[in-house]
Amino acid sequence: MDFSQKLKNYAHLLARRGMNVQEGQIVNITGELIHRDFISMVAKEAYACGAKYVNIDLVDPWHTRMRVLESANPEYLNYVPEFIPVKFNDLVDSQGALLRLQGSEEPDCCSDLPPDKINALQMHFRKKLKRYYDEGIGRSKVQWTVAGAATPKWGKKVFPELDEGKAHLALWEEIFKICRVDTPDFIHRWSNHNSALQLRAKLLTHLKIKELQFIGPGTDLKVYLSPIAVFKAGGDISSRGKHYECNIPTEECFTTPDCRLTTGHATVTRPFLVNGKLIKGLKLVFKEGKIVHFEAEEGYETFSAYIHSDENACKLGEVALVGIDSPIFQSGRIFEEILYDENAACHIAVGFAYRFCLEQGDQLNDDQLAVLGCNSSCVHTDMMISNEKTNVIATTYTGERVLLLQEGVWQKLI
Repeated sequence: MDFSQKLKNYAHLLARRGMNVQEGQIVNITGELIHRDFISMVAKEAYACGAKYVNIDLVDPWHTRMRVLESANPEYLNYVPEFIPVKFNDLVDSQGALLRLQGSEEPDCCSDLPPDKINALQMHFRKKLKRYYDEGIGRSKVQWTVAGAATPKWGKKVFPELDEGKAHLALWEEIFKICRVDTPDFIHRWSNHNSALQLRAKLLTHLKIKELQFIGPGTDLKVYLSPIAVFKAGGDISSRGKHYECNIPTEECFTTPDCRLTTGHATVTRPFLVNGKLIKGLKLVFKEGKIVHFEAEEGYETFSAYIHSDENACKLGEVALVGIDSPIFQSGRIFEEILYDENAACHIAVGFAYRFCLEQGDQLNDDQLAVLGCNSSCVHTDMMISNEKTNVIATTYTGERVLLLQEGVWQKLI
C-alpha cells in the first residue's frame, strides 16, 4: 500500500471512527499551519459524513512565544477572549465533534520560556473553558479525538539517526503502523483492537480493585481506587449515543483514583513535555495523595510551576495500565509526545480527573465528586511509570491480591 493511500486511510479513521461525525453535526479541527493539507483531507471526510460545518483553527507556536515575550504587562497573559469559550460552549450545546492534531512544526519553540508565564497561559485558558471540560469532556457531550500528525522536526526527535526529510517519512510510517491504517482491513483491525481493550477494562472493573501497587526499579507506588471506580478503554459513547475514540492511538485501560490516598515513590520511565519543556529523569514521592518531593534531571522549574498551578495540581487525576505488547513500546522509540508515550507504558496523571470513570459520575455534582476523591484541577498531564521490569499487583475490596502485569506482560486473567 502506497503512502497516499495510508494517509487517506488515516483521515478516514479520524473522521469516521475517531470523531464519528454524524449528519448535521458541527465539527472543529485544530492543528498547526504545517498540518493544513492533512486537515483538509480530514475535513473532506467530515463533510462526506454529513457535517453541517467544519471549523478549522490553524495555530502557530511562534505566536505563543511572541505573546509571552512581548506582552507589556504580565497580567495580560491571564486574558482569554470571550469568543473562545463561546465557540467551545457552542460545541457542547450542539453536541458537536472535535479533533486536535498533535505534532509541532517547532517542538522546541517554547522550551526556554519562563515556566510561570507559559503556565499562566495554559491555566487561564483551562479555567475559561471549564464548561467544555466538565460537560464536553466529562459528560461526553462532544465527540472529541486527539491524534498525531508527523512533522520534520518531530520526526528528527524520534529518528535522530536520519535526516529531517527521511525522519519525517519514517515517523508517518510509524504512525500508520501504530494506528493500524497500513492495511486495507484497517477498520476491522481497529474494531477488534477496540473490543479487546473494552473487554479488558470490564474485567478490571469487575475485580473491584481497592489498591494498585506498581513495583519496579526506583518505584514502589500505591494508588487507591473508589469502590465505584470504572475502567475505561477503547473509546466512549457520546450523549448522542454514538461511539467515538478519544485518543488515536490508544492502548490503555484507565480509571479515576482517589486523589487523597496515593503513597510511595515512582521513577518516571520516559521523558514527557510540560508546556513545551521536556521533563527528564523525574522521581516522585507521594504522601497522603500529594507530591511532597521530586527530583528532575531536566525541567525542574517547569514541573514545579505546573504542580503548583492550583491546590490540587499535585494530586492524581488518572491511573492507567498498559502492557509491553503495545506497538508503541514495541517500536523501541521515545516519541516526546504524550499521546504516543502514554500508550507505551503504565502511567499516572496529576490534575483533573474524569468523572465518567466513576459509576454514574456524570450525574454527580462537584461536592459529591470531592467526597469520592475525584480530583478537580485546571491541569492534567501524564507520566509513564513502567517498563519491561515492572509488576503491577491489584488488591481488591475483598482482600484478594491479583497479579495484573508481570515484567510488563498482561497475565492470563486479564
